[in-house]
Amino acid sequence: MSDLPGARIADADRDRAVTELREHAVAGRLTLEEFGERVDQAYAARTRGELDVVQRGLPAASAVPAPTRRFALAVMGGLNWRGRFRLPQRSTIVAVMGGANIDLRSAQVESPEITLRTWAIMGGVNVTLPPNVEADVGGFSLMGGRNDQTRTPRHPAARVRIRAYSLMGGVNVRTARSAAAIEEAAGKVEE
Repeated sequence: MSDLPGARIADADRDRAVTELREHAVAGRLTLEEFGERVDQAYAARTRGELDVVQRGLPAASAVPAPTRRFALAVMGGLNWRGRFRLPQRSTIVAVMGGANIDLRSAQVESPEITLRTWAIMGGVNVTLPPNVEADVGGFSLMGGRNDQTRTPRHPAARVRIRAYSLMGGVNVRTARSAAAIEEAAGKVEE
């Protein structure tokens, strides 16, 4: 394999780069959104230089680890999970006569496959996933609802299993638009 920036790369090189990116994401050096964007760039790369750009500039592991979020309870109130936090392989959110907003775009994950159990009892839970993360939404509703507005990415960087249970409440799951999609939409508006 050549180290020249213009040298063509093989599928094995792309796969190796994605494996390294996954290790950085699991270590908490990349958020799910950053990881997904870099995976897309890795699979689109044709030369060594393009692949090097995908791996360049990874921040060092933080001296102060992000807080781990395993369980949250909102009773007659609300809670918000957003920003940088560690998401273990399994987490639970319970909203009783209250609401919970869970934004996973900047979450650091401990595994490429996460399970998020949500309970909405006369309340609501909203989950926002980064682009390039595959969602597997399931569960049950009794006098409530479950709304899955996710998109299936071309090259999923990770998978989030959302087990949505609701009793007279609702669980909404959506995929956030990528920065490229927002720019594209803004360009269409200007035309």
